[in-house]
Parts: sequence; structure tokens; C-alpha cells
Amino acid sequence: MNKGDLVDVVASAADITKSQAADAVNAVFDNIQKTLKKGDKAAFVGFGTFSTSRRAARDGRNPRTGETIKIAAKTLVKFKAGKGLTDSVN
Repeated sequence: MNKGDLVDVVASAADITKSQAADAVNAVFDNIQKTLKKGDKAAFVGFGTFSTSRRAARDGRNPRTGETIKIAAKTLVKFKAGKGLTDSVN
């Protein structure tokens, strides 16, 4: 399923237009993104939790030349599936 498929399903399930469904889906995604950018968690009971973690800068190695390189620090996005989602898949 991609974003377009999700918009179609939301429009059908809520009996709204595809434009309204696209606005709703975009609003959900945008607000999850804003929450994670602030460093907070986005938790949805039964579905899962989106969170972030910080990866420190470190030294790496270029496999082609063997030269040591610097790898910059970055923030990672993590998702932990909730019990309801896990149970529904299994």
C-alpha cells in the first residue's frame, strides 16, 4: 500500500472526497513528523510508537581505499509495533 492507496481507502471508509481524504492523511503525516522533530514520541495504542534516537558522530572506513573517514552525527527515526498490530499480522 502506498499513500495514494491509503487516501482511496480513507475516502471510501469515511465517505468523503479523495481531496478531503488526502488533506486528512497529509495532516496526520505532517503532525507525526513535527512531533518527532521536536524530539517527542508519537504513540498510537494498538498500532505502534514512532520515536527518535541520536547517533553520535564516529569514524568509519572507506572499503575501497581503507582510508578513515568521519561519519556525521544524525537523528534516526524508529518504529516499534504495538501488540494489536503484531497480533493482527500473526
